[in-house]
Amino acid sequence: MEADFWHTRWENMQIGFHEGAVNRMLSAHIGALGLDPGTRIFLPLCGKTRDIAWLLAQGYRVAGAELSEIAVKQLFEEMAVTPEVTAHGPLKRYAAVGLDIFVGDIFDLTADLLGPVDAVYDRAAFVALPDTMRGRYAGHLAALTDLAPQLLVTFEYDQSVMAGPPFSLSGAAVRAQYGTRYTITQLADIDVPGGLKGVCPAREKALHLTAI
Repeated sequence: MEADFWHTRWENMQIGFHEGAVNRMLSAHIGALGLDPGTRIFLPLCGKTRDIAWLLAQGYRVAGAELSEIAVKQLFEEMAVTPEVTAHGPLKRYAAVGLDIFVGDIFDLTADLLGPVDAVYDRAAFVALPDTMRGRYAGHLAALTDLAPQLLVTFEYDQSVMAGPPFSLSGAAVRAQYGTRYTITQLADIDVPGGLKGVCPAREKALHLTAI
């Protein structure tokens, strides 16, 4: 997906991918990451997800990356938090207590700027990228986070029935990008109620990735 695609979606508020409550896979499987309170979790392509407020309420610190500044402004507005905004080259950092969101192209984000993270929660990034971008993203994420463990959420459905994003990802597709770096353990594989976007049957999966 080109950047203009996502900017247009946010400008027109075509954000069907935004969930109005905490993601069920996150609340059910955050324990698999084995994190202590105060540890820092990175959410790539985070939008204005409600998962951020939920993670903060559980006592974690959160870092995120998001292309759309509209999304990030709405995130802080909905949390009733006033961020400190600073420029870092092509990126902006929106910061508050326990929270850092970097606005701009995730490929411009460096490990030094992001800082150490203890885990990655990827609900909306890997599934949003076409096959041509997934390899670059997977390598960049591994380098950014020093192979921190991941909770990865994916979907699997008949891609001929509905075009992504979110794209359908088989187990083989995930292994093709992550299998040389991580051990991949499936935590859940359940039906999407009512089908994906109400269009076609789909399975939602939670995967735990740990560095080899």
